[in-house]
Amino acid sequence: MRRLRRRTRIRRQPPDKEGQAIALEAGLQHYLKQIDEAPLLSAEEERELGEAIQHAGKVQELFREGQISLSEKEEVETKASHARDRMILSNLRLVVNIAKNYLNRGMALADLIEEGNIGLLRGVEGYDPAMETRFSTYASWWIKQAIKRALINAVQPVHIPAYMVAMIADWKRAQGELEHKLNRQPTLTEMAEHMKLSERKVRIVRRAVKAFNAPTQSGGTDGSFGLGEVLADHRTPAPEDAAFSNADAEVIERLLSRIDEREATILKLRYGLLDKKEPMTLKQIGAEVGLTRERVRQLEREALRKLKEALQELL
Repeated sequence: MRRLRRRTRIRRQPPDKEGQAIALEAGLQHYLKQIDEAPLLSAEEERELGEAIQHAGKVQELFREGQISLSEKEEVETKASHARDRMILSNLRLVVNIAKNYLNRGMALADLIEEGNIGLLRGVEGYDPAMETRFSTYASWWIKQAIKRALINAVQPVHIPAYMVAMIADWKRAQGELEHKLNRQPTLTEMAEHMKLSERKVRIVRRAVKAFNAPTQSGGTDGSFGLGEVLADHRTPAPEDAAFSNADAEVIERLLSRIDEREATILKLRYGLLDKKEPMTLKQIGAEVGLTRERVRQLEREALRKLKEALQELL
């Protein structure tokens, strides 16, 4: 009983910036208590579980080629399913810790955790133990992306892709600089030259800016719903149905354009981004680009470091 009470006290949240305690619903309290009981994984356990999940991604092709039997295929898939569940359960606390950093931005903690869990699922599927990176480091990026995307969509009922939000920010910055320089509103051509974009793209961004600022995107003053809040956009897949949206692909292309071409090619081959091909091993990439396996590993590490820096600037 004493131990249970001690755990309950630990689960209470510290005061926020206004000195008010964060009120958690009973269901969320129960959830936090449950995930607190899941043991953390060691680096070796993460590697073994990650390899099991990665192997399951290749088992269908092996079965189709007749290299393994149906029973062997099912055994591998069952092992991967257990590994996936264990990876997720042991990292739910990571999602909660990250979600707390996004409080008071328009979404409740329970909703932030739910969106973060979607990112965790994508992280589990994409984690490659050969990267020699702890899973928490890799998964944190996916968790934050899922939460940030949800916050953007929560604030703006009409869906605006993440890459377009960055373009809108670039537009506003360029417009301010030109207005200060010219002492007037810049023309479309002047904006295109300043942003180093075609007039067609700048025109698209300008329309997005108007949509972003339009009062019809929010409810009326009488508490009624705006059109964007009533009509569902069935053309936009749910996050759990499509880990990479077109917006994500655009962001990735922008990031890859900031690093060396050879390093970008290695990352595209490594993670299956080149013409939607299957991810390749370091050895396969080495044969493809004419480098040793170790050299490919070094270039991959350097490229990931540069991407991390570029991502921080973009976000």
